[in-house]
Amino acid sequence: MSIEKQRLYNEIDTLPEELTNQVIDFIEYLKLSHIDKEAPDSVIIESKKDLKEKLQKGIDDIKANKVYSLNEVFEKIDII
Repeated sequence: MSIEKQRLYNEIDTLPEELTNQVIDFIEYLKLSHIDKEAPDSVIIESKKDLKEKLQKGIDDIKANKVYSLNEVFEKIDII
């Protein structure tokens, strides 16, 4: 275990029980924030307008038969 992780463990170990859930929530937030930074722009929704545009592109792709099988989708997700 690295020094930083040991320090983190020690800090968590001394927390009052009522703060435990808040720390867990914050750790999950940090992990998701890190994932968001690594995700391609095509899967990040920046605004309501951006969501509508990406949904419309998806509908247009379906109409043009530009689709992937479920296995192909999960293979692409694993790469991210």
